[in-house]
Amino acid sequence: MLSAMRAKSLPKAVLALGAALAAAAAPLLSGCSGPSSPDPANATTYGSGLASIRAALTGPGDGPVYYLALGDSLSRGIQPGPGGGDVMTQGYTDRLAARLRQRVRRLRVVELGCSGETTTTMIHGGICSYPAGSQLAQATTFLRSHRGKIALVTIDIGANDPNSCVLGVQPDDILGCLWSRVPQIESNLDTILAELRSAAGPRVLIVGMTYYVPELGFWDSGRNGKIIAVLTEGFAAGVNKLLTARYHHYGALVANVFSAFRSNDFANAIAGPGRFRQSAAPPPNVARICALTWMCASGPRGPNEHANNAGYRVIAQAFWRAISG
Repeated sequence: MLSAMRAKSLPKAVLALGAALAAAAAPLLSGCSGPSSPDPANATTYGSGLASIRAALTGPGDGPVYYLALGDSLSRGIQPGPGGGDVMTQGYTDRLAARLRQRVRRLRVVELGCSGETTTTMIHGGICSYPAGSQLAQATTFLRSHRGKIALVTIDIGANDPNSCVLGVQPDDILGCLWSRVPQIESNLDTILAELRSAAGPRVLIVGMTYYVPELGFWDSGRNGKIIAVLTEGFAAGVNKLLTARYHHYGALVANVFSAFRSNDFANAIAGPGRFRQSAAPPPNVARICALTWMCASGPRGPNEHANNAGYRVIAQAFWRAISG
């Protein structure tokens, strides 16, 4: 969830977080369940994704139709290159578009995602340059000027918001800082989704996503690493539930990437608050994060929180499941 954080540069203060916060974090140390599925009673609110795509395309049938991709580095397909620096690769948006073109052959992808984007910078700008000033302003301008030709909007945003709570913050203040970010994320997401929905209209399909938990990759860094993994999984589970609720409030579907990565599956690795069972194998969620991201890779490409090729395929599949039902 704290996507700018690298294990190789983790401050010593954060590595000391475990002992200082174990008692205070006891409710989280037994694990948390992931975001809940939409209420079946509200199924008509979200509708069939593929049917919504067809219904929204009211423009002339001989021109392009558009898939607008919004978000942070995951929407851009960022991975570490051979020297460790971030490079743009085929991400989940490319894979999802390839599947959608089997149904909508005139589909054209418009990618506005920005690596490092937060909910605040998406609204106000400050990281990437856009003619309209911010990613949100650029997106709403595009949506309004292409009414009847928008097949789909996808968005992943919110994972970068808590980063400042880990980098340069005293250990005793980290949890309080993290939870203080929650109302800010919720307020910003309301602004983002309200403007997107207004610009797109009520019929355009919008699909958001929940996030996996990169910090599970710290599991093998000793007891402090295990506690950080459990703390951040609990925080991510709560934030992902918030994301799910806000997306549904604005009639959007949700790709449950948190569950696709088995993020809350510690199996029997946790014996109690701050206590862990010894095992030769990591719990399923740790094994999954190591298999689908660069968090457990050796340098210079790792540790890195971004998905690898397999991880981007899993994210794309989660979006497809949300769309296809």
